[in-house]
Amino acid sequence: MAFIPELSQPIIIVAGPTASGKSDLAQQIALRIDGEIISADSMQVYRGMDIGTGKVPTDQRKVPHWGLDLVNPGEPYSVALFQDYARRKAEDIDARGKRVVLCGGTGLYIRGVIDGYEYPKGDQVGNPVRDEYTALLEVHGPQVIWDMLNERDPESAALIHPNNTKRVIRAFELLAEGKSYARQKENLQALPQVVPAVYLALSIEPAALAQRIERRVDAMVREGLVEEVRDLLAQGFRDAVTAPQAIGYKEVVNALEGRCTMEEAIEQIKLATRRYAKRQRSWLRADDRVIWLNANEGADALLQQALVEIGHDS
Repeated sequence: MAFIPELSQPIIIVAGPTASGKSDLAQQIALRIDGEIISADSMQVYRGMDIGTGKVPTDQRKVPHWGLDLVNPGEPYSVALFQDYARRKAEDIDARGKRVVLCGGTGLYIRGVIDGYEYPKGDQVGNPVRDEYTALLEVHGPQVIWDMLNERDPESAALIHPNNTKRVIRAFELLAEGKSYARQKENLQALPQVVPAVYLALSIEPAALAQRIERRVDAMVREGLVEEVRDLLAQGFRDAVTAPQAIGYKEVVNALEGRCTMEEAIEQIKLATRRYAKRQRSWLRADDRVIWLNANEGADALLQQALVEIGHDS
């Protein structure tokens, strides 16, 4: 059974698409309610990946921040590990009389904290089933392992594209525990919420968000994104920084290795970030617990909206 924290007050969630201003709002809320922040961002867990992941710089953190710099780039990490980490950290923060503010753009990490997810052992590090099928994948390719899944569990295989090897292997991990990927997927929306929370999210006009993304990427380049990528490559973290989810890093690597100009790489980062923000908005819209805040207004008005929703507007 997954660990469930005992909390005296609900977690305050601050979510929203990238560049919407959630990090600033989370800090302002935490300052007003004597809180500490847990980052719910699947890329900010990596050490040295600072500028490209949008971590709040150390000298700008006005309250304690947790969930940052947990592992080295490329080291295995999962939503199951984050669930346990964040729940235990939330209980610790609450026990010290502080409020917990969970801030981030990785929707699955947020749901993993507050909802009753029970992850297969394969979500942990060093799982033999994962190792076995990863080795088969490397030798035979994705179609062969998908065909193997289709023989054993055709209902689950029908839901997974053969090239989505991570989910194909996840399905084998579940089978090893006597469970079905198809059944799990069917039950996800019906999962109970097991950790109390007030779920805030920032809503912003798409055109305004696109402008913020444009400015944010340009600022990252000015602040040293290219140098950060060079340092990570020099440390041997190439596989990590060229991973599909490493927006901002893999594009710079392409430029450094001569596959495009740096100007083209920057435009690719902006495009990939806009697409990612769209996926984040879609995820949030699908959850009817979300309380939307109007982020088109100024910071003071946004903070006041948030404080009203969490009952701290005095």
